[in-house]
Amino acid sequence: MNVEDVTALAKEALPRATFDYISTGSADEITLRENIAAFRRIRVLPPLLKGVSKVDLSTTVLKQRISLPIMLAPVAAQRMYHPQGALAVARAAVAAGTVFGVSSSATNSVEEIAAASRGPKWFQLYVPKDRAVTRQLVQRVERTGFKAIIVTVDLGEWKDADRRNRFALPKEMLVKHLRDVGFDQVSNKMSYQEVFAFNERAWDISLSWEFFEWLRSITKLPLLIKGVLRQQDAEKAVSLGLDGIVVSNHGGRRLDGMPASIDRLSDIVEVVGDRAEVYMDGGVRRGTDVLKALALGARAVLIGRPYAWGLAANGEAGVRKVIELLREETLNAMLTSGCAKVADIERSLIMT
Repeated sequence: MNVEDVTALAKEALPRATFDYISTGSADEITLRENIAAFRRIRVLPPLLKGVSKVDLSTTVLKQRISLPIMLAPVAAQRMYHPQGALAVARAAVAAGTVFGVSSSATNSVEEIAAASRGPKWFQLYVPKDRAVTRQLVQRVERTGFKAIIVTVDLGEWKDADRRNRFALPKEMLVKHLRDVGFDQVSNKMSYQEVFAFNERAWDISLSWEFFEWLRSITKLPLLIKGVLRQQDAEKAVSLGLDGIVVSNHGGRRLDGMPASIDRLSDIVEVVGDRAEVYMDGGVRRGTDVLKALALGARAVLIGRPYAWGLAANGEAGVRKVIELLREETLNAMLTSGCAKVADIERSLIMT
């Protein structure tokens, strides 16, 4: 079994519009396809006779030890895929010994998720226009034991499949999402049109670098920026003292025609050096993909769609299965490449 098999199970389990929402990309899906194709163009060149018989997959991220270099990326509206939603994912992450990136739009509150999981969690922040709401949300994240804040900056979505399917988040989930963030004025007494209109105007889509200066002033948690593809932006991020950078094109869900994340990784690592930790997401479907990303300098990778498909296929057990599949494949890739530990993975292992 592999991630592709789990995808097929998710497709059987979900309504078409819901499956398309998580699985499709924007416009002509050039970036979506390129994320996967770019990994396939990279070749592994393993050395022989390294004498490796055991592999340690563990690594550290932001000084936190995790059992494997694969983390769970923020994914919105997880209760669409399974009734337990992010609670099931949180438990699976704990069982796997890895970080769960919790979306602002998870449709479970930070308090609910914290109660379900004592494992390491990073909160992904979509920024409300109302800075008082943002401040209160950050304070709740701190109180509930989250270890870092990820700010996703590549906003906007233009997906043909969602428009064809007339996809819309169910009203109950949209209301809960907004109330979970801290918009207490939203209620189920409002019409769907009223709730939708509120959601459209609630978020700050005009962020600038000054926001990170403000965010740093209100929290001591490590800060990461997600959505970086340009060296200039990576340099600006580290100059502001950000702790981590996620090289990402949002899984090909935003602006179509952007390069694959893996194709931009080494350039970002080059400019960042050891001033911040660099991660990547987008297109990771195999353990060899994890190996390739680490060889190009990523501290760890994040997966989104694969575990969402696992959640749809079989709840918490499905998420655990996806992580275990990738764990086994990564272990095998490292073993056959002569890498006894993550630190042994070097650039010389791959051909680009």
